[in-house]
This record gives sequence, C-alpha cells and structure tokens, in this order.
Amino acid sequence: MPKQHEGTVVQITGPVLDIRFPDGELPELLNAIHVDNGGKPLTVEVAQLIGDNVARCIAMSSTDGLVRGAKAVDTGGPITVPVGKECLGRIFNLLGEPVACIPYLGYFAAWVQNPPGSLIAIGAGVFLLEEKHSLTPEEYVLVQELFGHPICSGDTATKILWLRRHEPKIYAKTAYFLTGSSFLTARLTGKYVIDQSLAKGSFRPLYQADGSVNEAECGLYCRPDQIAACAWSTDIVGTVTLEAAAQTGLAAGTPVITGTGDSTAEAISVGLVEPGTAFFQYGSSMFYYYCTDHFVGNYVSPQGNGALKGGKAFTVPGTYCLGDGTNAAGTLTRWVRDLLYSKELDAEKQGGENAYAVMAREAAAVPPGSDGLIMLPYIYGERSPLQDAEATGMLFGLKGTHGRAQINRAALEAVGYSTYQHLLLFEELGVPPRRIITAGGGTKNAAWMQIICDMAGMPLTIPELFQCSSYGDAMLAALGVGALESFAALRAALPQGRILQPDRKNHEFYQEHYPIFRDLYLENRD
Repeated sequence: MPKQHEGTVVQITGPVLDIRFPDGELPELLNAIHVDNGGKPLTVEVAQLIGDNVARCIAMSSTDGLVRGAKAVDTGGPITVPVGKECLGRIFNLLGEPVACIPYLGYFAAWVQNPPGSLIAIGAGVFLLEEKHSLTPEEYVLVQELFGHPICSGDTATKILWLRRHEPKIYAKTAYFLTGSSFLTARLTGKYVIDQSLAKGSFRPLYQADGSVNEAECGLYCRPDQIAACAWSTDIVGTVTLEAAAQTGLAAGTPVITGTGDSTAEAISVGLVEPGTAFFQYGSSMFYYYCTDHFVGNYVSPQGNGALKGGKAFTVPGTYCLGDGTNAAGTLTRWVRDLLYSKELDAEKQGGENAYAVMAREAAAVPPGSDGLIMLPYIYGERSPLQDAEATGMLFGLKGTHGRAQINRAALEAVGYSTYQHLLLFEELGVPPRRIITAGGGTKNAAWMQIICDMAGMPLTIPELFQCSSYGDAMLAALGVGALESFAALRAALPQGRILQPDRKNHEFYQEHYPIFRDLYLENRD
C-alpha cells in the first residue's frame, strides 16, 4: 500500500484547494486526497503542482464549511471508479458511488466506464486551470462574449471540450451529452430533450437564442446530434414506453414533460414565475434568482456596489433570469457557532437545545447595528456581487464591551447587507423587485429573516417547508397536462406562506450604515 502523506489546506477558492505538504512528500498528479471537512469526508484530485510544496486540487463535492488548516491525506493513488457490466444501469457520483439504479440505455457507457481520474466533471476544473489561464487578454474577451460571462465550472461546453481533448476514446463512445433531467426523460420516452433555460444557460454557446443548435460554434465541442433538442419545461415530449413501464412500475402511456434543473424547479415551487420577483435561498451560501421581462447583460456598478453576471432565458416563457450566489451564509453562522458556542454545541449533542436556536435568540436581543460592530462575510472569498476570490472577512468596530451575541448578530447582518447590495444592483439596472421570496435552512432563524426583511424594506415571503424541487416538478407537470392553465394559475394555487413586514425605522438605519459595509471592502481590498 502506498505511503499516505499528510498535508494542510492553505487556500480555498470555491472548488479549488491549495494543499501544502512537507518537503519530499508531494502527491502525484491526479492522486486522490482525503480532506477532513469538520468530520465530513471530502475527496479532492491533484490538478497541478504549483511550487512551494503546494498541490492545487479540484474538490469532488461542496467545500462549504471547509477552513484553512484542515488536514489532508494523500491516498497515494488516483480516484477509482467501478467498471464492467455490473455497472450498467447505474448512475454514479464522481467518486464511483452509486446514487441510483436505472436500467442501462446503451448510450452512456462513457459516463460509467471512465478510467480513474477522467470523469467529465473533473475535466471542467482542469480545463479552467490548464487552459483558461493560457488565454491572451484578447482571447479572454472573445471567450467571455461567446459564453456571456467569464468561463466557470458551470459551463458544460468546457467540460465537453476537456473530454474531447484529454479522453478521446471516451469522447468517441459518447452519443449524447445530457443533463440529469434529460437522461431520465430519455429513459422514460426515448426522446432527447432539454429545458431551453438550461440549454441556453449551462450549454452556451452550443445553442442559439431561439433554441436551435449553434452549428457554427458546436463543432469545436461536439457534433450537433450529440446534444438534445430544446423544449419548454412543461412540454409533453412523449409518454412512458412499455419497456420503461416494466422497469419502473409507471403506467405505460403516462405523459412525460421535459422537466428542468433542481434549482429552477425549487424556484418555481415557491412562486418565481413572473418578472419583478426575487428569490433568495439561504443555505450554506446565499443563492438568488431574479425574474425579469427582458435580457440583462453583465453589469458593473459605477457606485461601487459590485457586479452582476448577465442573465439567461428562464423556464417561464417570455421571461429571463439573473442568478448567482455568495460563498458564505450558513457557513458564516456555522463558523460563529463553532468558535463561540462550543458549549451549546456540546450540550446539543447530549440532547440539549439546538445551538442555532440559542444563537437566534441571542441575536434577536441585540439592537440593529450590533452595538456598532460590522462584519464582512468574505471568509471564503466572494462570488456575487464582488467576484473576488481573494476577498477576506473583517470585524470592524470591535470593543471590549462586545460579546458573542454582537458578533453573532453582526454575522447575520453581514449576509443581510450582501442581500441588500444585490437589491441595490437590481435598482441600478432599472429593475427593482416587487416581491421577495426566501427559502432554505436560514429561514428557520426568525431574527435573521427579520434582518433581511428590514434591510430590503419590503415584505418577505417565506414558503412552506414542502415547497421544494419535487413540488415544483409536480406543478410543472400539472401545467403540462392542463391541470393548471398558466403560470399565473400556478402561482395562485401555491400556499401563501408566512409574510414578514419590515420595520421602517430599522430599514432607515440599515440604509444609513450600508455605505460603511460597502466601503470597508473597497478601501481594504488588495
């Protein structure tokens, strides 16, 4: 068995990790590294050796909650995945772990028979590291115009290109490049379709604005017949075949719609179906969708409020959508919990009160402004609206009279200020929201949601817990079969949820203090 060397995480930029090892103990390229993410296993793959005994790695799952200093162990070998006939009919994650058992279609052998270290999603990160940075400034501008934004790990075309360049044998065996929903629809009906929103967003530049294949650009990445046809998410594209019925237990002839991605389905489930509606999800990070009635391109605020990535066509016909996320929200509150509420966390593990419940209660008792304490939430760098992987967190105005309750509330207000910053950007674009919806684990913290509401200065709708991706899929299916006649009818059929009202005095306070939050970053960035 190869000797397992131990290193330390020294830098985290989204899915990219830099890990330093002792002299003479650097891992080989493509080795699998096991990282301790607060008790949760995280596997990363070595993509580059960048000097100073540092290995640059690509994470195979979320790095939310990971902190510098975490221990990392070199396994001494690459990621391995199962191969052979026993794998047929199964869907595997990046580590070769089965996540579903679906009868084998015959066209997806390349997805489950990859040699170690060559999975498609790994290729996306390697493409970014090896090839994005080799572009000249002029080439980079052209690529950004082509993709509508800087190349990122969400771009499917770059993954396909990496596979074509680095794994030509696997590429040659691949008949289709599909999303998960497209795969399932194909298995059920034999039809290859994709939600036009996903196609014109994640698959750029492989599709034209009208949903047809962009044959002029497609040739660099794949053949036009290797990608699915565009359709609306609610279109009935076929029915369950006899073969699929026998394999799944579904009734033959059952209508099947195109479907969509999980995040989009969740957005639909809570009522993001008309322009002027903003949807903020507060989980490990904050992610937003904002529905508009026209296309909005990349935007940089002249007032220093950050920047927004350009939007794309949305799954609701005639609408468009902006969407992006931060690097921290729940991970910031977790950092506060682990640092300042360890006693409560230990008590929780022994059956006591949830530590987050204690934190919420203490935060609610602190007045707006956290007694003069302001926090910047960029402890893991920042995506939207800064797009600055080197951004850092900060506590400003710390005094001896401050305790954990003030730091706790300042963290909640930091995420609130970031949300407010996005709302200001929408206003600068001339598309101020008329309605705000929130969801995610953060909605359990009533103090946090009231802070968000006060900062926004408008009512905040919190949906029911059952309004999730599967609920949204069901509503889209209801539209598809005619049980609901329109997206307006869909919204009318949704539960009202819980509605918070803003405190005007608190809103004015936060408006007055927001420039301090903004300028702390602007004046202290490298």
